[in-house]
Amino acid sequence: MIDIKNIPAHHLLRVIIGAGNQQWPGWIATQKEQLDLCRPEDWQASFHTRPADAFLCEHVWEHLTEAEGRTAADLCFKWLKPGGYLRCAVPDGNFPDPDYQKLARVGGPGPDDHPAAGHRVCYDYKLFSDIFISAGFDVDLLEYCDENGRFHYHQWSVNEGPIYRSLLMDHRNKDGLIRSVSLILDAGKSTG
Repeated sequence: MIDIKNIPAHHLLRVIIGAGNQQWPGWIATQKEQLDLCRPEDWQASFHTRPADAFLCEHVWEHLTEAEGRTAADLCFKWLKPGGYLRCAVPDGNFPDPDYQKLARVGGPGPDDHPAAGHRVCYDYKLFSDIFISAGFDVDLLEYCDENGRFHYHQWSVNEGPIYRSLLMDHRNKDGLIRSVSLILDAGKSTG
């Protein structure tokens, strides 16, 4: 359970789901032990009656089955304010680098203690978008590769939710070369 009682009602409630070591100013970092994406009782205990303004989730969804990912999308939608958004990133199943794909594949590259060993789904932009559209979200693809491996980028603001493993922030992307990307989308909850 996360503690939001001390956050004044006039302050934005922005939550990082599965933060790992990420800490971003203005965001509450959570781990699975505090807020399990698939446990409705964790959401109820954390948010009570106050929905969030925004969620941020980087490289977590690929550790869920597709069915769990759909459950998690439903819960995010339920606990998000109208007009709020979830910015979400996963490894991109269409990125045309064989070494990247070896690391990102289901089961990861090797030993059980490697972070990628827990990968259960390798998403492309169509399947990942559908997870959120099916939950009721409007989806805006921010960074992704198409079926031909062509990289697409739509302007987005780090201030609205930083994603380290992105064209904008990842230290490996330099000298005009894209060496590491994520499939990044904003899933918005309409006000109507």
